[in-house]
Amino acid sequence: MPRPKVPLLSADRIADAALELVDSGQPFGVNALARTLGVTPSSLYNHVRGRDEIIELIRGRIAAQYLPELPEGTWDEVVAATLRAQRRMYAEHPNAIPLIVGKTITDPLVIASYDNLATGLLDAGFPEDEVLTVVAILDSFALGFGLDLASPDDIWQPQGPTATLGRLLAGAERGAARSDRAFEEGLDLLLASLRLRLSRLREAD
Repeated sequence: MPRPKVPLLSADRIADAALELVDSGQPFGVNALARTLGVTPSSLYNHVRGRDEIIELIRGRIAAQYLPELPEGTWDEVVAATLRAQRRMYAEHPNAIPLIVGKTITDPLVIASYDNLATGLLDAGFPEDEVLTVVAILDSFALGFGLDLASPDDIWQPQGPTATLGRLLAGAERGAARSDRAFEEGLDLLLASLRLRLSRLREAD
């Protein structure tokens, strides 16, 4: 049989091309993605229902890279492993953040990751009515530090005299080293506060 004139499409190929398009910083949309793939927009609709489903494919593709397996261990080990993976994911794909944050999560792998996190917190003793709040706090922590890791090497650059900041900056770490240290110290503080919360809950029982 003769080879098809139009390249064959699949969900995987669409996901890869969409992520590459987003990472490049070019405008993202169904028409732009179709041009990237060398097909018509109507061809895409034979495989996906629209822009939202493509975004979810992007989310799933990224998650598969950074959380291919669910973390195991104690609840705090699961939290730490999940946040480290999420931070790296957000840092290496910052252009995808506005897209995936603005859409409801449905991807099975990502749902499984959140379920694993919620189950670990619940089993550790956090009340059911607090678990989703804790998950949201953890999510925001990872997102913020992902953006921090993707930020310029020099975060602050005073243009005049300062009382304290300029002196501290003179000997401070820069770039990834600064971000890594801030993340790990922040993670320690976050986990310590959650352990304290658990301890107080147990004392109240």
